[in-house]
Amino acid sequence: MANLKEIRIRISSVKSTQQVTSAMKMVSAAKLRKAQDAIIQMRPYAEKLQEILSQVSQNIDPGANKKYASRERVKRILLIPITSNRGLCGGFNANVVKKTTELVNGVFSNYYKQGVLDILAIGKKANDGLKARGIKVTRVNNEILDTPNFAEVSQMAQSIMDAYSSGSYDKVVIIYNQFKNAAVQVLMVEQFLPVKLNAANEKASLIKGYALDYYYEPSVEGIVEAVIPKSLKIQFFKAILDSLASEHGARMTAMHKATDNAGDLIKQLNLTYNKARQASITNEILEIVGGANALNG
Repeated sequence: MANLKEIRIRISSVKSTQQVTSAMKMVSAAKLRKAQDAIIQMRPYAEKLQEILSQVSQNIDPGANKKYASRERVKRILLIPITSNRGLCGGFNANVVKKTTELVNGVFSNYYKQGVLDILAIGKKANDGLKARGIKVTRVNNEILDTPNFAEVSQMAQSIMDAYSSGSYDKVVIIYNQFKNAAVQVLMVEQFLPVKLNAANEKASLIKGYALDYYYEPSVEGIVEAVIPKSLKIQFFKAILDSLASEHGARMTAMHKATDNAGDLIKQLNLTYNKARQASITNEILEIVGGANALNG
């Protein structure tokens, strides 16, 4: 059993850690509220924009939009795992890294072996995690997560769209955590490009059983050409906001559990300290009594 001094030092150390985890929990809770409001406000707009795109695209030839349409043959792929720049958030980062590794070693293993699979890691932890698993990361972007805004994210999305339209990539996939609530994040694997058109539910074209017919100005093709880039940028921005809110929620939950665990450990250490102290006092009493009996004996 450790001596009293060692137990006191351990208790002091755990209490200091508990103060840090409690402070981190409060900071994450404050950041989570702002991030949660941002993603909740974004989702209705993103969903409605996608609904408009799906509805309008039913009236055009699937191959009409060559710029972001699917290709007959996929020659080069871009994976975009989105994590965070900091840790202490449970399995938030590990889940994205693990899923990306599964895709690289599984579905896209042939592309990776041939050197035609690029990885754009958003977040320091994605870069570190993939490199630790022996996976080559082509590019890294950590700055976009510090103060994410639509202008910067839109520029990044546009560069990816330009690379796709120029033929540099034939498929772009995003891996990120979708925010559900403070304690739950859903791992998502979404196809960013090519755009899936004519995929709307047939019920969307019916109201009370009657088919809907629309007149479009200036033209269906013109509307699709304008909506697709905006929809892609919104989709990419939504993924960043989802990941950011998920990060704060995961860190808040992890720090809450760490604070509770530190409290339980402090109780156990105090109990151990009291037992050790009582044993020490008892031994001293026995030594005194033994010494007194020896003198009297």
